[in-house]
Amino acid sequence: MVEFKAVINDGKDGKSYQVPVTGHHANSLIGKKIGDVVDGIFVGLPGYKLTITGGSDKDGFPMRKDLPGVKRRKILMTNGIGFDTTEQGLRRRKSVRGSAISPETSQLNLKVTQSGSKPLEELIKVEEKKK
Repeated sequence: MVEFKAVINDGKDGKSYQVPVTGHHANSLIGKKIGDVVDGIFVGLPGYKLTITGGSDKDGFPMRKDLPGVKRRKILMTNGIGFDTTEQGLRRRKSVRGSAISPETSQLNLKVTQSGSKPLEELIKVEEKKK
C-alpha cells in the first residue's frame, strides 16, 4: 500500500505541518506532477487547495521540476535542487527523481494556495512534545 508524508506549508503564519497520507487518498496522488494544484481533501483538509512544490523518494533523493517522469536519473548539475556548490564552475553528476509522484515517493511538499473556512491548526491536531 502506498503511504506518503505530506509536509504542508502555510505561508500566512510561516508554519509547516506534517500529515500522513494513506489508502485511496495516496493512490489518487500518484501521477500528479510538481506544480499541480490538488484538493486538500486528499490530506484531510477540506476546502483547501494545495500546490505540489516537491518531495523526495524512499532513499532521500529529491524531486526536480525540470526532469519529466518518475524514474531516478543521474544528471550533470552545476547548481539547484539536489546540489549546492560554493566553487564557481563546479559540476557534478548527482541522482535525482523526476517530477511525477510515484509509489517510491515517501515525502511530498505542499503549499497552501487557497485557505478553507477553518484554520490549519484546528484541522491538524498538533501534538506538543513533552519536555
